[in-house]
Amino acid sequence: SKHNDCVGEENWVDSRTVYIGHKEPPPGAEAYIPQRYPDNRIVSSKYTFWNFIPKNLFEQFRRIANFYFLVIFLVQLIIDTPTSPVTSGLPLFFVITVTAIKQGYEDWLRHKADCSINECPVDVVQQGKVVRTQSHKLRVGDIVMVREDETFPCDLILLSSSRHDGTCYVTTTSLDGESSHKTYYAVPDTMAFRTEREVDSLHATIECEQPQPDLYKFVGRINIYKDKEEPVARPLGAENLLLRGATLKNTQHIYAVAVYTGMETKMALNYQSKSQKRSAVEKSMNAFLIVYLCILISKAVINTVLKYAWQWSPDRDEPWYNHRTEIERQRHVVIRAFTDFLAFMVLFNYIIPVSMYVTVEMQKFLGSYFITWDEEMFDEELGEGAQVNTSDLNEELGQVEYVFTDKTGTLTENNMEFIECCVDGNVYIPHEQRTCSVLFCSVFFQCEHEDLFFRALCLCHTVQVKEEETVDGIKRGIHQGRPTSFYISSSPDEVALVEGMKRLGYTYLRLKDNYMEILNKDDEIERFELLHVLNFDSVRRRMSVIVKTSSGEYLLFCKGADSSIFPRVVSGKLEQVKARVEQNAVEGLRTLCVAYRRLSASEYEQACHHLTEAKLALQDREQRLAQAYDIIERDFVLLGATAVEDRLQEKAADTIESLHKAGMKVWVLTGDKMETAAATCYASKLFRRSTQILELTKKRTEEQSLHDVLFELNRTVLRQRSISGYIHNCLDFGLIIDGATLSAVLKPNQEGAGHGNYREIFLEICRNCSAVLCCRMAPLQKAQIVKLIKASKEHPITLAIGDGANDVSMILEAHVGIGIMGKEGRQAARNSDYAIPKFKHLKKMLLVHGHYYYIRIAELVQYFFYKNVCFIFPQFLYQFFCGFSQQPLYDTAYLTLYNISFTSLPILLYSLVEQHVTMETLKREPSLYRDIAKNSLLRWPVFLYWTCLGVFDAVTFFFGAYFLFDNTTFTSNGQMFGNWTFGTLVFTVLVFTVTLKLALDTHHWTWINHFVIWGSLLFYVIFSLLWGGIIWPFLNYQRMYYVFMQMLSSGPAWLSIILLITVSLLPDVIKKVLCRTMCPTATERAQVGMQQLLCEAEALNCLVTKLESVN
Repeated sequence: SKHNDCVGEENWVDSRTVYIGHKEPPPGAEAYIPQRYPDNRIVSSKYTFWNFIPKNLFEQFRRIANFYFLVIFLVQLIIDTPTSPVTSGLPLFFVITVTAIKQGYEDWLRHKADCSINECPVDVVQQGKVVRTQSHKLRVGDIVMVREDETFPCDLILLSSSRHDGTCYVTTTSLDGESSHKTYYAVPDTMAFRTEREVDSLHATIECEQPQPDLYKFVGRINIYKDKEEPVARPLGAENLLLRGATLKNTQHIYAVAVYTGMETKMALNYQSKSQKRSAVEKSMNAFLIVYLCILISKAVINTVLKYAWQWSPDRDEPWYNHRTEIERQRHVVIRAFTDFLAFMVLFNYIIPVSMYVTVEMQKFLGSYFITWDEEMFDEELGEGAQVNTSDLNEELGQVEYVFTDKTGTLTENNMEFIECCVDGNVYIPHEQRTCSVLFCSVFFQCEHEDLFFRALCLCHTVQVKEEETVDGIKRGIHQGRPTSFYISSSPDEVALVEGMKRLGYTYLRLKDNYMEILNKDDEIERFELLHVLNFDSVRRRMSVIVKTSSGEYLLFCKGADSSIFPRVVSGKLEQVKARVEQNAVEGLRTLCVAYRRLSASEYEQACHHLTEAKLALQDREQRLAQAYDIIERDFVLLGATAVEDRLQEKAADTIESLHKAGMKVWVLTGDKMETAAATCYASKLFRRSTQILELTKKRTEEQSLHDVLFELNRTVLRQRSISGYIHNCLDFGLIIDGATLSAVLKPNQEGAGHGNYREIFLEICRNCSAVLCCRMAPLQKAQIVKLIKASKEHPITLAIGDGANDVSMILEAHVGIGIMGKEGRQAARNSDYAIPKFKHLKKMLLVHGHYYYIRIAELVQYFFYKNVCFIFPQFLYQFFCGFSQQPLYDTAYLTLYNISFTSLPILLYSLVEQHVTMETLKREPSLYRDIAKNSLLRWPVFLYWTCLGVFDAVTFFFGAYFLFDNTTFTSNGQMFGNWTFGTLVFTVLVFTVTLKLALDTHHWTWINHFVIWGSLLFYVIFSLLWGGIIWPFLNYQRMYYVFMQMLSSGPAWLSIILLITVSLLPDVIKKVLCRTMCPTATERAQVGMQQLLCEAEALNCLVTKLESVN
């Protein structure tokens, strides 16, 4: 049928066939279709040698300001303008070059890193021999040999291993941050191929899905061709797939076949391309620029129109002293008007400050050193301090609203420690024993339970023992005559439990030929035959083993979460154990309960039958196994419980609390299971005891539909909000969601619009939760969550922090990415914008550094616009008094040097060292962070205030000078003031006013501030004296000669300068005083508090000294 053909066609597109060792299948088996796959090269760089210059220039000229200055520069080159092209060309060239060098260097580092990865040596089996080749030459279908402690070069399917059971152990720290050992399996049919020659003789094909980013999913099958027989098909799953970036452990070597290579490996698909991050401040700057551009164009248009209106009468158009040339007369009026318009544009062009961009770049670059130099963020263990990889985002650290953090290794140290166990209400703590309650029961019964409990913990696990540890290639085998051994497992909890038992006197020795050996506390070796392992899964939340004792008894030992064991218990000290478990959970410890059951021979036979039947099923294998486990794991006798602690990093709880107080929402995203993660969240004060937990998990959506659960949660949250309306101490909610449910929420729905709004409801619930925990997350899902929040309607600023390669995509997605230089490799730290040694350093990074950077750059931006309005607006007013002839008010030297040297250093220095409140205050009162949230210092009202202040000051300078010198001769020898003297007077008042305005805004004075502010003013005076005091031979005009001295020789000029500066600064001072008394912000209150404290301290000192002198 036609329909079936389509289905086949579709399958063919969605799957790939891999020919192992590039061997064709035998004739008649299936068509041999070789497919083209990418090679094994990894690329993370942005530019190549060839495209660097065009691509980089294109990116830079996408910035409005750069493009604008380029246009102005070209205009100055083409037409005759009042000022020279150098004034705008030079700063632009400087900015472009500096930025290009910086970005080129960063990319070159990425190229180097890629090269070292792509040229790694790899062993490939060819014609029965092992051949060394480079990693990037690997092809899909190659058989690869990997040795112990080597990293897998691409995604491989395990064929065989040096271990007899065809398993191998792998750590995936660089993928999902878990340092535990995971077990992977070879298909039984290929397990026997042990040598290169045998592996090379294998004849098989693998059919599997096309690459997709989920690390925990893989679907495929292997067809093995034997002589003339039907091919054997075996299923392949995630437990057969070894991922690129993982490391082989505790296994001498393995043979495996490459299925996904290069940029198609799951690790590469989980990477995200590094996009250019732009800070919110930069966006504000661009918006303000557009406003000023509009002002500029309107000024030029007004002046051009007025010029032609004024020149309408012929005697004004061509006065007797200024006749036109022949060429000028023949020009069309439109062209004349257009060149005039451009000339005005160039004249007023200084209102858009190119030097602002230079200053901002320098401020960011130099400012980032304060983080690197911070001694409080230096870690003794690592011997390293914080690093800055991108200085473009410093001020964004002061704007964070959402913090997304990884759990394992970021909040916790990833070290499990056995704390205590409790048997029938008796608590055992390693190295000390204390009894919680005196029980009136036979000593025999007590001892029996105690022994069973310790044996249960020694037997019920999947821990491997490694006999000797290789350190730097030297085997440390025999240690004081005894072989040292250490434990490895897929779960750090299990290792902690087995090590805890060792400290209590029961040592697990080894698993040999299906016999488990224990050394009991009397130093006797006991042997148990391991018959079945009922593996742990997250739905059952328990695991069991069935063992046979040396006396022939069958025992089933089970350990698991309290909620999954207590309901199945028929006898034992339930109440005492339950009380202890609850007490431990409150302390944030991870608890497990232990129970056992004796099986008769017939019960064991029955259990065997159930298990074997379920394991062989091809359809619904998991459900059948679950049913079998359910039948076997019941009627338990409760033995006791254990408590294990995953140590939180020091001050992690304090940091999270501070972030909460600062108004940030903290989300924990982890690959861990829910209970573990929830315990950590309580310990780190993410959830408080009073927090009402909302669950949105797979377990819950199996009982109800996702739709119902979402709406029910939304109702709960909204109802609470309406009740607590204006009350402060309303319930806070915590949300727990897992990866599977998240995928369902984010999936674009096919059934039309009815359910398409899950995202919105989900976001609405999240908005009302003070903390959210996401567990069982794939790396790309972490990035999806960040993206989802970023795109929500408030567009909050997000920060992601993590330590493993599994956090890289989230770090790249967030506005600010912070990597922790942890135990799990440097992948996160390399891809982040900032790297810090420990999670606790985040507090200072945001609350102190972020806060300072933001207030500094906000003042920098506003001040720049302000001083340029003051500078250019008098020039605009002057046109009304000079017949709109594009006559400059200021001399060319003043025009060029105003932004470059007279007023540039004070603001640069302010933006590096200003501290409006002390560091201690910021750390002590995190709530001050709320004062600067949501870009509050760069909002439109503030911008408008600065602009109006600038216009007011400009009008004061111009008309003040104009009216004061309206109709009189002023100098001692009776000379009149000329237009250059007038301009110089205005310019002098201007330079002094804007510099003193900055001095009024400075809270933190150092000797450098004093030096730069007063030094700038002094430099202006000295420069003016020199510029006007000498006849410079290289100038083609001498209009400034003696102007400045002449101005200073007149008394009224001095008076008017002082008067005008005072009048200009007055409104700002009045506004400050009124605001501080009427409605002070929290920051202003803190400043006043600091002042009072200082005064009190001084008064105390005086008293003490007086008393001492009296005595």
